[in-house]
Amino acid sequence: MTMTATLTPPAAPPAASEAPARARAGGNPAWATPALVALLLATGVLYLWNLSASGWGNAFYAAAAQAGGDSWKAWFFGSSDASNFITVDKTPAALWITGLSVRIFGLNSWSVLAPQALIGVATVWLLYLTVRRWHGPAAGLLAGAVLASTPVATLMFRFNNPDALLMLLLVAGVYGVLRAVERGSTWWLLFAGSMVGFGFLTKMLQALLVVPAFGLAYLLFAPTGRVRRLVQLLAAGAAVIVSAGWWVAIVSLTPASWRPYVGGSQTNSILELTLGYNGFGRLTGNETGSVGGGGGGWGATGWSRLLDGATGGQASWLLPAALILAAAGLVWSARKAAYVVWGGWLVTTALVFSYMQGIFHDYYTVALAPAIGALVGMGAMTLWRRRADLYALLVLGGTVAITAVWSYILLNRATDFHPWLRVAVLAAGALGAAGILLSQQLGRGLRLAAAALALFAVLGGPVAYSLNTAATAHTGSIVTAGPTVAGGNGFGGGGRGFPAGGNFGGGFGGNFGGGGGGGGMGGLLNATTPSSEVVAALRQDSSKYTWVAAAVGSNNASGYQLAGQLPVMAIGGFNGSDPAPSLAQFQQYVREGKIHYFIGGSGLGGRSNGGSSVGAEIAAWVQANYTATTIGGTTLYDLTT
Repeated sequence: MTMTATLTPPAAPPAASEAPARARAGGNPAWATPALVALLLATGVLYLWNLSASGWGNAFYAAAAQAGGDSWKAWFFGSSDASNFITVDKTPAALWITGLSVRIFGLNSWSVLAPQALIGVATVWLLYLTVRRWHGPAAGLLAGAVLASTPVATLMFRFNNPDALLMLLLVAGVYGVLRAVERGSTWWLLFAGSMVGFGFLTKMLQALLVVPAFGLAYLLFAPTGRVRRLVQLLAAGAAVIVSAGWWVAIVSLTPASWRPYVGGSQTNSILELTLGYNGFGRLTGNETGSVGGGGGGWGATGWSRLLDGATGGQASWLLPAALILAAAGLVWSARKAAYVVWGGWLVTTALVFSYMQGIFHDYYTVALAPAIGALVGMGAMTLWRRRADLYALLVLGGTVAITAVWSYILLNRATDFHPWLRVAVLAAGALGAAGILLSQQLGRGLRLAAAALALFAVLGGPVAYSLNTAATAHTGSIVTAGPTVAGGNGFGGGGRGFPAGGNFGGGFGGNFGGGGGGGGMGGLLNATTPSSEVVAALRQDSSKYTWVAAAVGSNNASGYQLAGQLPVMAIGGFNGSDPAPSLAQFQQYVREGKIHYFIGGSGLGGRSNGGSSVGAEIAAWVQANYTATTIGGTTLYDLTT
């Protein structure tokens, strides 16, 4: 068979070019449904296996889920404790799910973590549906497999941070945008805007990073007039504002005395939290009350940030491939809207993460995984269908080879982690790329063998890291996927030290099947695990008190709250640097007999970046006026004596 060198296909009208591939192909082949079932079952096993080993996961959010399971008010506002002293430093949509789970199934590791795993399976399924509709089931399966096996996705879909729900909502938003592009549908565009709005209620301004890509795709490809497109996009923007703003409005309009303090803010303001600590402060590093950031405290910024150190092993395995295939899809595919949406998502998010000056953690890179998966699935199938074109084969084979080399580099950073794997990936990449280039001269059996080698070359590394991640317990507020690597510490930036205090936890270990190499870092900023004697003391006469104890910093307070399942006041919020309560307010609570114990030796009070020193002030006042007692190795001050 002869090969042509045609670079571009014949132009197609917008409505036809963006028509669903499923409809044009007349349905799915017989193998598609069994393959999807197998993918989802494998994903479920990966995300649910050994889940309870991580205990509470992020105890900061687990304590808020416990509070929401006890108090509807705490559930609605996202309070850290059931007596509603202070909220977590995020909007609470993710806590609404775990809070309901705790209310239904009781407080345990599975009720906190299993919802995240199920969200992960749902996200893989929805990504498959989104890609399949326009690019066929093979593309959808490959996209889902890439997402499911991305190490940081395995980490976050087994962990109780808000990122899992955010990914599901944003993938749903892409589905809505592409459905809207098909026929210029206002309703689907409003659905997409609503998903972004609820994404804001999950992780605030990060949800808006996809908005430019959504708007650009609709402006370029919707089969309707320009004026109508603009009006529809304005309506979608209104949907974002309404679906996100109703909760913000309620919090803003509720008198401060009727609701918990807004954690993470210095003025008890949800707008300050949105635009400051969790907003533009993440870009500039000016995050008042943060535990670090600014002046390079979260690692060196720049285009290579997402590739360096431990960060590279989180989600960058197929990042070069995704960028190459995105460009190829824009050249060769007749259905370009999906490439604009997913490519815009990937580029915008990657640029923001690469250059943001504020708090950056390696696990943030999960936001790249759905876009990488979609672009790889769509692009690979687009080029394979054009395999009669020599240039398409060269790009596809080259992409496999480049990915194999990059996987070798990433695997080489974990020097003791199955050294044979990096060699096998490199060899498979070379053979798979050669098989793709010669595919027109090979029989069906050899073509399938080449495809299998190529698949191993691009997924072998991330699958191994994901299995290692699933075999390793992860606890604390700062976690990373995969084994320990040279030049990485799990904080972002590929090698900088942690800018503030914190205790190591979660441990090391875990291996996907023998051979050398321990697991990656379990986590930092863990909750305290109190002794049974301390728990008994907290529970004694607990009905008399609004808070059975107070501790500086939410991570410290959360461990005691989860152990006793009773409200513990988190002085100063997550970092111990919020001005809540004031010393005078705390003294008033003590006079009224609302707090039983103060937990000594706790917290981060008086942190950097201009935060409040209220935690240190309260600790000094307690130490000067009350007698310390040691119970089960913990220093307690009885504030009722």
